Amino acid sequence: MSDILNPLRRVWSKNRTALNAWVAVPSILSAEAMASAGWDAMTVDMQHGTADYADLLRLLPIIEKSGAAPMVRVPWVDEAHIMRALDAGALGIIAPMIQNAADAERLVSACHYPPQGGRSFGPVRARLAWGNDYPARANEELVVLAMIETAEAVDDLENILAVPGLTGVYIGPADLSAAHGHTPGFDPTEPEIVELIEHIRSRTAKAGLKCCLHCGTPSYAREAEAKGMEMVTISSDARFVEAGAKQVIAEFRQ
Repeated sequence: MSDILNPLRRVWSKNRTALNAWVAVPSILSAEAMASAGWDAMTVDMQHGTADYADLLRLLPIIEKSGAAPMVRVPWVDEAHIMRALDAGALGIIAPMIQNAADAERLVSACHYPPQGGRSFGPVRARLAWGNDYPARANEELVVLAMIETAEAVDDLENILAVPGLTGVYIGPADLSAAHGHTPGFDPTEPEIVELIEHIRSRTAKAGLKCCLHCGTPSYAREAEAKGMEMVTISSDARFVEAGAKQVIAEFRQ
């Protein structure tokens, strides 16, 4: 167990639900403030967040130093973005808008060195961050999560889950809700979406893979944990700042 390189996999080896931070702001100071809270993993969002590749090189060392697993949500299922994030030192990739098994196969291939995949060799920073044996261990250490957030993905879920090398799925409730005719947002309560999330979780568990959920509040995340989610994300750094500022102003003006 102690030989596991990836902090997120160490959490899972203890049968514990991991708590993931969402980093939308590419600031060294805010990343350090977030990291000080003691998350199990921290994900830099390069899809809807504002970080670029240069920011990634500044943020990943902060996450590593905190002891959390450094993760990246890439902008799309794109081999170049995925491989560059991994070479920079990310130990996990979350890929958005996975529609079908073919998308999942592309994702998995980009994350794994041959013969398991087609990742090009060149761990320019990953080797410095994780040791000279990183290339030999990367395939078994990396966490590869396909986002399930469209009607097409739900329809092809069984085939997506059957893709070898996939670690699990990451449910995006906002797009999932929008795809089924509901208002997009976190912590959905509509029976259709609640049942759909449970459907995804149960099928993922049956396949022996990890199921993760993006949440807006700790209470919703605790409920998700109780239902069997293996990683929960709560809000984001930008939303924490917004909520904290509003709370201070509201208390002052009262």
